[in-house]
Amino acid sequence: MDREKAFLKVQENVGSQNLIKHMLATEAIMRALANRIGEDEALWGLTGLLHDIDMEICDGDMQSHSKIGAQMIHDMDVGVEVVNAVLRHNEAHGYEVQTRLDRALFCSDALTGLITTTALVRPDKKISSVELKSIKKKYKEKGFAAGVSREQIETCRNLGLELDEFIELGLKAMQAISDELGL
Repeated sequence: MDREKAFLKVQENVGSQNLIKHMLATEAIMRALANRIGEDEALWGLTGLLHDIDMEICDGDMQSHSKIGAQMIHDMDVGVEVVNAVLRHNEAHGYEVQTRLDRALFCSDALTGLITTTALVRPDKKISSVELKSIKKKYKEKGFAAGVSREQIETCRNLGLELDEFIELGLKAMQAISDELGL
């Protein structure tokens, strides 16, 4: 499935613009990660784009989330590695994160929330004015973006990236699509 068709599937199944923006941000980070570590950018991008396609269908039920999405993606014939990564990114199921694709989705999913929240607390609410040092400072504040798992972000080390390198890669990826993100 190409990216255009995948995005149409997202639009058919997701009404929340904020959720779509999160999925786009995850796609951007996944593409940048794939480029950085020599993986398939298109495949990794599709994984990021589609990973939460079932969130509204599940109505936020984390016991169903990603199981339904994995089935939807399986029916799209995107590939078993994408299906598995989507299934494994939800910790509620207790599946082990196994492949590089799994690991990338797991840490990228959380990073989008940290970067977005950092941008939204800036006076201009623009991601273009966010710097690595701002994110690092906010990262250390336990109460800031409290729903974002720092431990999940730190699993970037399982891909051979240091935390600062991963955050900067994610920031640049999201800055590159700032218009789509409305930031």
